[in-house]
Amino acid sequence: AVVSTQSTGSFNTFNNYFNTNNLSFTMVRYAKEAENPAKSVKARGFHLRTHFKTSREVAQAIKGMHLRKAQKYLKDVVGKKQIIPMRRFMGGVGRHAQAKAFNTSGSLGAWPKKSATIVLDLLKNAESNAEVKGLEVDSLVVEYIQVNRAPQMRRRTYRAHGRINPFMCSPCHIEMILTETESIVAKEDEDAPKKKSKKKEARARARLGAE
Repeated sequence: AVVSTQSTGSFNTFNNYFNTNNLSFTMVRYAKEAENPAKSVKARGFHLRTHFKTSREVAQAIKGMHLRKAQKYLKDVVGKKQIIPMRRFMGGVGRHAQAKAFNTSGSLGAWPKKSATIVLDLLKNAESNAEVKGLEVDSLVVEYIQVNRAPQMRRRTYRAHGRINPFMCSPCHIEMILTETESIVAKEDEDAPKKKSKKKEARARARLGAE
């Protein structure tokens, strides 16, 4: 294969520029690092075309859930079988009976289909990363998830009398860390004395006194 000297020279010039200016290609860091990187996987998306406020509520709803439970929950949200409780951004949100299960203020909730679908895709990405890493997928828990505002994207809408108003969208960045957990159930010692409640002890004393 013949390599042109012009392209090789430009590449060397590019390399020299970065070496002389002490520049390097580095990945953008996560806002938080996993406590146990060997047992954790990451996933994130930038400039996602879904609203920041609804995405934040979706993220808070699945925080701390097991991966399978979170996936089933979000699929139910898309199908309107379960609801996302709206706890912070509640402007213009309706009251729904499904939200009573979450004990939210005023039973406020919504079904943000687009945000739920995007978070589902990120969970699938994290699941694939866990399979490549050799982790137990069924033991993964959403340990950390964060939603940040992205720069607004500008459009325009046309109004009466020849006026133009801004028509902005509010995208977001989402990042998450899933950690493999070990469910260890301590075996109950058979020889250990069983604890009795105060009511049972009082009844036993009353019976002994009656006898």
